[in-house]
Amino acid sequence: MEVNMHWGKKRWAIAEGYIPSYGHGEGREFVSHETICVLNPSDEEAELSIMIYFSDREPAGPFKEKVGARRTSHIRFNDLSEPEVIPKGTDFSCTLESSIPVIVQHTRLDTRQAESALMTTIAYSE
Repeated sequence: MEVNMHWGKKRWAIAEGYIPSYGHGEGREFVSHETICVLNPSDEEAELSIMIYFSDREPAGPFKEKVGARRTSHIRFNDLSEPEVIPKGTDFSCTLESSIPVIVQHTRLDTRQAESALMTTIAYSE
């Protein structure tokens, strides 16, 4: 199957982000989180650079990630730790720049209530 090398964009933004500081349930699947879902349909590895923006301080980053050729990666903001941990209970936004075109979606799992909520939307691309 031939893959369309022109799918996706190199620059993305997610204006909404928030990692709740608590949640219900046990295990990783029940931890509230924000995720960048990245699809790389090309034959080349994608190198990502992620910047996190806050309302009350300077940005954090860049956080460096990679997505293999013809692969997908779900990158949890909760797991980003270098150059720093993203604080819970704090509003943030992000930009993502990729070495090659990729497709980006944003997902949040909010487990602050026993009835968990899942929200997802396509990111903004330029």
